[in-house]
Amino acid sequence: MHAARRTFQRRAMQTATKAGQWMEGEIGYETKLVHAGVKPDNDSGAILTPCFFSTTFVQESVDKYLDKGYSYSRTNNPTVKALEDKVATLENAYGAVCVGTGMAATTLIFAGFLKTGDHCVITECSYGGTNRIAREHFQADLGITFTFCDFRDVDTIKKNIKPNTRMIFSETPANPVLSLVDLDAVSALAKENNCLHVVDTTFVTPYILRGLDHGADIVLQSLTKYYDGHNITNGGAVICKNKEIYDRAKHCQNMHGNIMAPMTAFFQLQTCKTMGLRVEKQSKNAQKIAEWLETHPKVTKVFYPGLKSFPQKDLADKYHRNGLHGGMLWFDVQGGSPSGKKLMDTIQRPWSLCENLGSTESIITACAVMTHANMLKEDRERVGVTDGFIRVSCGIEDADDLIRALDQSLAQI
Repeated sequence: MHAARRTFQRRAMQTATKAGQWMEGEIGYETKLVHAGVKPDNDSGAILTPCFFSTTFVQESVDKYLDKGYSYSRTNNPTVKALEDKVATLENAYGAVCVGTGMAATTLIFAGFLKTGDHCVITECSYGGTNRIAREHFQADLGITFTFCDFRDVDTIKKNIKPNTRMIFSETPANPVLSLVDLDAVSALAKENNCLHVVDTTFVTPYILRGLDHGADIVLQSLTKYYDGHNITNGGAVICKNKEIYDRAKHCQNMHGNIMAPMTAFFQLQTCKTMGLRVEKQSKNAQKIAEWLETHPKVTKVFYPGLKSFPQKDLADKYHRNGLHGGMLWFDVQGGSPSGKKLMDTIQRPWSLCENLGSTESIITACAVMTHANMLKEDRERVGVTDGFIRVSCGIEDADDLIRALDQSLAQI
C-alpha cells in the first residue's frame, strides 16, 4: 500500500503543471486559430496582444541595437509580427509577411521575385487586379513578360514555359469562375524548370487548403477576405516556404514600406480566431444554396465545387479537406446578361450588392463592373465573366432566408 502511494506521488510530481504554460504535444487546428502567435502580455497579463502604436523603439545601447527585435515600425511592429506568426502557423509556413492589401502582396511578389527580362506563366482567370497589374505595370512599364493560359491543363502550362520563365502563378479556386488547379502537378512542373510556384488560395483559406503542403513556394492571401471575415479591414500576406524566400520578401517589404498597420493587425488577430467556424457555416450555406439553384427552372448553370455536377469534382475532393468547399459560387440565368443584371438590381437583404467576399454577410457581386472591370473585355468574356455574371459569397445567415430572397428576385426576371 505504501509503495503504491509513493509511486503515485512520484508520478504526480513528474506531471505537475503550472497555469499559463502550454501542455505538451501537438494541438488541433482550431486551437491554433485562436492561440497561434499570441501570448499574454508579460507586464499586465492581458490575454490579447496589445496594439503597439509606436513609430520607433528605444534601444538599450548601440551595441544592443535590435536585441529586442524592433527599431522602426516600417520594418517590424510587435502587433504585426504576432499576426505574421499566426498566419505562418496556420499555413504551415516558414514565415509570413503582412502588408496593407491583397494587391500589395501581389505587387510584392512580382517586384521581389521577377526582374526585367524574366517571364511568368500566369492563370488566365484570376482576380482582376492581378491581371491588370501584370499587364499594365510589370509588363508594359518594367519589361517582365506574362503568358496568360488555362491552368486547368498542366500540359498547357508546360507548353508555355520558356528559358527565361522564373515564376508560375496559379489561383485555386480561380476568382470568379472557380476553376481548380492540380497543385501537386504544377509544383512538380515548377521544380523541374527551376521556377517559383506562387498560388493564391484566398477563396478556400488554409482551413480547407494549404498550398505549401502541395509543393508551392509562396502562398498569397488577401487577408481582407476570410481572415478578416467581417468587412472591417484590408490586408494581404506573402507566405513563404523557406528562409531564403522569406528573407527576400521581408527585405522587399521593408524597402517598399508597405507593412500592415498595427490596428489592422490587431483586428485580424481577433477575427481570424473564428475562421474555422465561419468557413464551416459558409460552406454549408453555399452547398444548400447551390443545390437549390440547380433545381430552379430559370437557372441555367450553377458552379460550386461541392456539387456532383462540378466539372472538376474529383480535384475538389482531392484537395479540399473535411468535405468543405468554401462559401463561393456563381450561376447564370435565363435571358443572359440582362436578366443577371436585373436579378442583382432587385436582390433584397439579407443579400448585399457590393464587392468583397468571405465575410459574415452574404454578398452578390457584379464582377463585370466591380471586381473584374479592369480586365480587357475580350479576356474577361473568354473565361466566362459576362456582363450578367453573378458571383455569390455566402455568409453565415440562415440559408432559408438567403434562398427566399433569391427566389423573389428570380421570379422577377
